Amino acid sequence: MSEPEIPPSSPPEEEGASALRQFLGLFVVPLLVVILCVAVFIGFGWIAHDRLTTADCLNDLQSGWKPRRTQAAYELSKILTNDPHALDREPGARDQLRRMFQSASEPEVKQYLALVLGRTKDPQAAPLLTAALKDPDNKTRIYALLALGDLGDRSAAGPIAQVLADPDPGVRKTAAYALGAVSDPAAAPPLRARLEDGIADVRWNAALSLARLGDRAAVPVLETMVDRRLLAQVPDITREQQEDAMTSGLAALGAVGGPEEIPVLDRLAKDDPSLKVRQAAIDARKEMAKRAGGTKAP
Repeated sequence: MSEPEIPPSSPPEEEGASALRQFLGLFVVPLLVVILCVAVFIGFGWIAHDRLTTADCLNDLQSGWKPRRTQAAYELSKILTNDPHALDREPGARDQLRRMFQSASEPEVKQYLALVLGRTKDPQAAPLLTAALKDPDNKTRIYALLALGDLGDRSAAGPIAQVLADPDPGVRKTAAYALGAVSDPAAAPPLRARLEDGIADVRWNAALSLARLGDRAAVPVLETMVDRRLLAQVPDITREQQEDAMTSGLAALGAVGGPEEIPVLDRLAKDDPSLKVRQAAIDARKEMAKRAGGTKAP
């Protein structure tokens, strides 16, 4: 499955709220006063957040206070999600961010700066992010992979493919996703090797990426992704995750599936308990019909 954006594990504003609660805990005060104080604190935090600009973030990244740098990197990644050209109005910003990424010593700052570099679509960032694939911190490697996927630079396909053998399944899963995002046909062989991975998420992401490349080797794994009986056997999977797997798998089957998948799609479109899954099956059936040459789906 495609990899959703990773939220901050411990945003500085949450650390501040925790400190405030500890402070208030030292006093015997009415609960209403505590609630009021927390509400005022959060209110001022939202006001500050609403006024944050790219220039503010760039300035805060140079702060000597780690929580401020971490928050600035995180906020800048969110700004660029909404406006990928936000840094165009800040001369020298890309050079500054590349230098900051290289010199960042705190993992969280480096992780959010990786996302920023990916969202700037800065081709000069690709070598820096590729080098970060060897970072000892697993999460930093994951963020670098996500950023390389955002960049879509095919020159990174080889280094990403090497990470498919990483011992950490989260890194392997993200590497499989990133290879699909860079859309390099040369990535198909290493992705096929991950179709036999012992971790379901890795297999699924490899199959989805192969489907993006138009490779029908993905079909057997995609079929398992749309089978509720098999999904229920995946350890610790939630109902929501099952439906996400099914909708992603159905979209991919629409792209690479053949006539033999049509009965499965028709059954899911008619009988699945989830409206979202039924609609995904209908859409996949239509996509198949379009690929077959315009034959109208029933």
